[in-house]
Amino acid sequence: MLMNFTRLSLVALILFSMESCQPEKNESTPVAMPKDPHSYSIPTDARVTHLSWKADIHVDTKTIDAVATWNIEKSEGADLLTLDIKGLTIKEVFLDNNQKTEFRLSEKDPILGQALAILIKPETKRVAVHYSVPADAEAIQWLSPQQTAGKKYPFMFTQSQAILARTWVPCQDSPSIRFTYDADVKVPNTLLAMMSASNPQEKNEKGEYHFEMKQPIASYLLALTVGDVAFKPISDRAGIYAEPSVVEKAAWEFADLEKMIAGAESLYGKYQWERYDLIVLPPSFPFGGMENPRLTFATPTILAGDRSLTSLVAHELAHSWSGNLVTNATWDDFWLNEGFTVYFEHRIMEKLYGHDYSEMQATLALQDLKETIADLKGDNLSKDTKLKLDLVGRNPDDGVTDIAYNKGYFFLRLIEEQYGREKFDAFLNNYFHDNAFKSLDTDGFIKYIKDYYQTKNNISLSDSLFNEWIFSEDLPASCPQPVSTLLEKVDAALSQWKADGRFNPTAAAQWSTHEWLHFIKNLPDALSAEQMAALDAFGKFTESGNAEILCAWFVHVIKHNYKKAYPRMEEFLINTGRRKFLSPLYGELVKTPEGKQYAKDIYAKARPNYHFVATNTFDKLLN
Repeated sequence: MLMNFTRLSLVALILFSMESCQPEKNESTPVAMPKDPHSYSIPTDARVTHLSWKADIHVDTKTIDAVATWNIEKSEGADLLTLDIKGLTIKEVFLDNNQKTEFRLSEKDPILGQALAILIKPETKRVAVHYSVPADAEAIQWLSPQQTAGKKYPFMFTQSQAILARTWVPCQDSPSIRFTYDADVKVPNTLLAMMSASNPQEKNEKGEYHFEMKQPIASYLLALTVGDVAFKPISDRAGIYAEPSVVEKAAWEFADLEKMIAGAESLYGKYQWERYDLIVLPPSFPFGGMENPRLTFATPTILAGDRSLTSLVAHELAHSWSGNLVTNATWDDFWLNEGFTVYFEHRIMEKLYGHDYSEMQATLALQDLKETIADLKGDNLSKDTKLKLDLVGRNPDDGVTDIAYNKGYFFLRLIEEQYGREKFDAFLNNYFHDNAFKSLDTDGFIKYIKDYYQTKNNISLSDSLFNEWIFSEDLPASCPQPVSTLLEKVDAALSQWKADGRFNPTAAAQWSTHEWLHFIKNLPDALSAEQMAALDAFGKFTESGNAEILCAWFVHVIKHNYKKAYPRMEEFLINTGRRKFLSPLYGELVKTPEGKQYAKDIYAKARPNYHFVATNTFDKLLN
């Protein structure tokens, strides 16, 4: 049933193909939604509201057979439901009581996939799509037993953000469209299935699991993982999933999880998703974390053994308010998800570990932000230093940079500092309450905050403030400047070493991961082989088990051709799938012909361990 048509001609063509079998269209439509350049869906005609998903997970063939049944709301006279798909095989489509209907597929777009246009009737309330998911679905990574910690059973997980949900579920794949869902999933009885929904805590003999997500979510928060997994409770509403050999270590690392939840609630209101569980995935997971409601996905690279990297958990927890509860309407508005979340994350960490600790993190964030801006400008991507992005015709993953996260954070911090924290906290509480389970674009945010500050505080926020921070390139001169007494001590130790070559091991013995990172990142650009060896002996960087420290150190290893660390770096690149760490290392290697060939050789070994999100980036870089 494949036909060639563009998004703009979609409705006209399918109506022409069905000729006069539908009644005349009524002009009445639902409330308008933001137009999303990354979705074929037309929610003003017909919008999905609830998903019932039934699936058989075939780990032997790495495929899925499924039925996605959607409850819909539509305007009067609507005759078309449009869904997003990519790579799926659509078998049949039925309406309501098993009435078979016709459908059409648009021509393929390399980024967006295809539109699935389904003919509906005036009385249609449910649409059931029977389909299969291929082994190479972009959202899904299938791991062999050898790629897991236990080495005994296979493992799989999905990563739907930003627009990859359409590669395993036909859906209206836009963050502006929310729905509830239930699911029935069949897996081998040696494995446990989990979703971004209510979850089992142990395997059953049949390998059959039922899930419910009663709060409406956007499609990018659909998540599924299947593996040999154990559960360890932290509190009555929070716990840790991980492979059996990892779960105790993970539970120890995240012992403060309940404190984080309670601290977040004390700041900005009740946690509205019932449970907060976290699963530590195998190393190929491409991100630090993914805020899937009720089941955060996390990288094992945060298991540092000293609880020093748990700010990532605070970040994903904060998404339960900013992102999951109040969602960016399109990926051009990505900063609304991430800027608010980083602000919230810093406030959680301050509440739990003190002002000095959070200021240390903010100082490092500002350093990273300045580096990102310099890199983007160097790549002729200055327009991507704006908070409000223009990603039309581009993959929304292009917007996943420090701009959305840290420029967004410092913008919100500026408002807090200028007009007072008490006022800003009151604003955030109202913001999350008034916009709960809704999507918001940048213009909507500006209107909301201006109206709030004017009405509640008699403060007029100027248009120039928003123009300077949201719609302009680079970092404004008004950017807040965090002051970290902890990092000042690191700077003193670094200055001493630069002056006389002596290290202060007594002071360094108390350093956290963040202090070590500051030390490494501020090393001189030119280092001799003897200095690299002395630094390595001092910090024991090459033999570190901390991924953050290893990544920062390996950048210098590459720059200064410190061959002693190359075997450890190669092992790290092959066995770590987190894009945050891969990007600076491959990016540094390709700067020389010798380094690029070395990177290609490593990548040939490492690529099978990476998720599509990572390979999509590095295939372009290395080919």
